[in-house]
Amino acid sequence: MNESTLFLIAFIFYGLSTAFYFVYLFSEKEKTAQIGYRILFLGLLVHTAALVFRTLESGHAPFTNMYESLSFFSWCGALAYVSIEWKFQIKKAGGYFILIILLLMALASSPLMPKQARPLMPALQSYWLWLHVSVTLLGEAFFAIAFVTSIMYLVSKSKKETSSKRKNTLNPERWDFISYKCIAVGFPLFTLGGLVFGMIWAYQSWGRYWGWDPKEVWSLITWFVFALYLHTRLVMGWKGKRSAFIAILGFLAALFTYFGVNYVLAGLHSYV
Repeated sequence: MNESTLFLIAFIFYGLSTAFYFVYLFSEKEKTAQIGYRILFLGLLVHTAALVFRTLESGHAPFTNMYESLSFFSWCGALAYVSIEWKFQIKKAGGYFILIILLLMALASSPLMPKQARPLMPALQSYWLWLHVSVTLLGEAFFAIAFVTSIMYLVSKSKKETSSKRKNTLNPERWDFISYKCIAVGFPLFTLGGLVFGMIWAYQSWGRYWGWDPKEVWSLITWFVFALYLHTRLVMGWKGKRSAFIAILGFLAALFTYFGVNYVLAGLHSYV
């Protein structure tokens, strides 16, 4: 069994998990969501094996081109959701979030993404590659969950479900709290991986900590948006709609940093 087969199996598991979570939205049957969670966990295990096979096959970290990066980002998303679901029970968001994972994997599978493992260019031959990219993408995975739960907050708030008696329905304040918790986890990870490790690696590779490369600039913009979220919440007491909009804006900035910079703005990170 090779990496591509394991990738496909993981994709199927994630698809089945999404289906069970969406069925749960209509049936409200706890067992349906539990099945979806277990299938998601199985998919995560298979996906982990796929990344291990890719690493052994290529001889380097499994995120050096866009295909590998999308696969690894999807894996981070599954890992983040499994942990958040286990801690906070956000089943209502499961189908929507795993759908994002499926879209990322579908994009990775498209013919537009070269899948052949190639030797690393000299600039990438560093253990800082593992630290910089893996920690950054894991942080962004938690931002992605906050993006979904912030939308769930806005939807539930608009429907005035503040005192719903339906089983397992989270009220708006709960969605807002979970968004905050996800960002509280994602922000230090993104700071460490995207900025600190990135600057150290940049100094070792190019002899400078900061060079205003488009990827660096947009990583800093993303960092400022989420720093604004935490500052306004912890210092100024902002909650609710204002915080939700900032969280959504932050994830959109992270998406542009991830996709837009690679395809729109030329820079030293264009090889990712």
